[in-house]
Amino acid sequence: MLPLTKEGIYPGLPVYAEVPRRSHQLGLRHVLLTLLAASATAYVLLGSLYRPNEFEVYTCGSPSCARNPAFLVKAKHGAVASENELCSDIGVKILKKGGNAVDAAISTTLCIGVTNMFSSGIGGGGFMTVRLPPLQSNLSSISSSKVMTIDFREVAPAASREKMYVGQSNKARWGGLAVGVPGELRGLKKAHELWGKLKWSDLVRPNAELAKGWKVSKELERRIEMFATPMHNLPEWKAIFAPNGCLLREEGPDVFYKGPIAESILARIRDTGGIMTQDDLSNYEVKVQPALEGTYRGRKIYTTHAPTSGPVLLHMLNLLEKYEDFAADGRTSLNVHRLIEIIKFGFAARTKVADPNFMERADAKHIDEIPTKAYADYIFPNITDGFTHSPEYYNPVYDVPTDHGTSHSSVLDKDGMAVAITSTVNLIFGSMVLDPVTGVILNDEMDDFSIPGVPNAFGLFPSPSVFQVLANLEWGLDASAAVEYGRVHDQLFPTFVDVDNVYPSEIVEDLKNRGHNITISDISRVAAVVQVITKHDDSIYAASDSRKRGRAAGY
Repeated sequence: MLPLTKEGIYPGLPVYAEVPRRSHQLGLRHVLLTLLAASATAYVLLGSLYRPNEFEVYTCGSPSCARNPAFLVKAKHGAVASENELCSDIGVKILKKGGNAVDAAISTTLCIGVTNMFSSGIGGGGFMTVRLPPLQSNLSSISSSKVMTIDFREVAPAASREKMYVGQSNKARWGGLAVGVPGELRGLKKAHELWGKLKWSDLVRPNAELAKGWKVSKELERRIEMFATPMHNLPEWKAIFAPNGCLLREEGPDVFYKGPIAESILARIRDTGGIMTQDDLSNYEVKVQPALEGTYRGRKIYTTHAPTSGPVLLHMLNLLEKYEDFAADGRTSLNVHRLIEIIKFGFAARTKVADPNFMERADAKHIDEIPTKAYADYIFPNITDGFTHSPEYYNPVYDVPTDHGTSHSSVLDKDGMAVAITSTVNLIFGSMVLDPVTGVILNDEMDDFSIPGVPNAFGLFPSPSVFQVLANLEWGLDASAAVEYGRVHDQLFPTFVDVDNVYPSEIVEDLKNRGHNITISDISRVAAVVQVITKHDDSIYAASDSRKRGRAAGY
């Protein structure tokens, strides 16, 4: 392997600029995570915001902001929306085989770990939200639907200490010390045990076959080019990796957490400077609980709890709900300004969200307040229509810069079971630690813990992206158009608004007059992607985000 540089990183890796932290520091055990996970569940579970007769009003001349039929799939029985066409197809094949939405979500997620291993994989973790329809014969007898979440996010090794990255913050991003205890397989196993129908081996088999060879996508090609130097110089990255798919298929997820595979992974982590032990793997547990529930204009929203951005999504929707004429007025410059202001307050709220599993109850109560209508009542009077404000006005705890890699998939089956699942290895290719024996790419989730004096690298894009897609649906766009339309983004630090280049010049100029520092961006750049499934009458519509060249599938 290559030696680390004096800055504690592998030669050739991208170096991320850091922004000075603005306020007080949280301890290492306070997790700073932002996932699309249950936030995107809103698309599956919210109900119809889309009014098809109004769509024509909001299309524009540019192909970039008009509906793109290639990314909208219409189905009758079930659909899968993921970031990779091969994986959406695998999920639909599972549905056709008699599997339910949970089965399809598991197989789709494993597929993403094969084809898009730069963003997801069994060396990472994530969250799942599941809508259980009423009166399912293979479930407990219930008279109404129920929505549950599974938290299988990575956790810190037991030997972690608050100040172990001080003066060497890059070790929280690359190398063995960056690796958190992986949870993906434990999470998928728990979902399968609780709600799956097909055999586990049936869900793994198509992905084990796919791993023998597939056409490299443009997205994977682009990531490999970004990391060309370490890819060429680290021998394990040039080998044929992930040779143990058959073991996972035949023996199940436990082979990852004990035995030869676990021993090999732990040895690799230790060899690259890590501190994870067998006890860390053995003691890892997922958390199953009822979903966080909110309402928006009389519709129910289901999402995941902290440490995800679920509470923040509900907070932003609660603020948007205050504008009664929002849908009727359409995409005016005033409404876009209001969206930006809500997003800025959302980012400020997100900086206050940590992992309640590792907090005193008194501190965790502050997180409970964020998704409430009362908290929105408190914040709303501070939104001004005439002008924007400096970051300090929104009272963030600290700032967080750029976004990197995460994968999301949404699934709906013929019985009404719906799944939204997000999995991640955090930064692109995770920690850049690849076990040459098992082929597992390990996460760098330790970067998502706060380090005294250093901002982490995982951004807060998912909640604003989800929020804007919901706003687009309310403005009358169909599922694909709602996803494809250009977005605005202001995360407080750095102090500018990112506006996609499809926004009309008159809106951009009006935003400038309200004090916004505007940066125009190419809509085709990679940003947080959203996968949507909606149902209208007897038809299912699925859309995958073209920003990552995703394709949905259905039948």
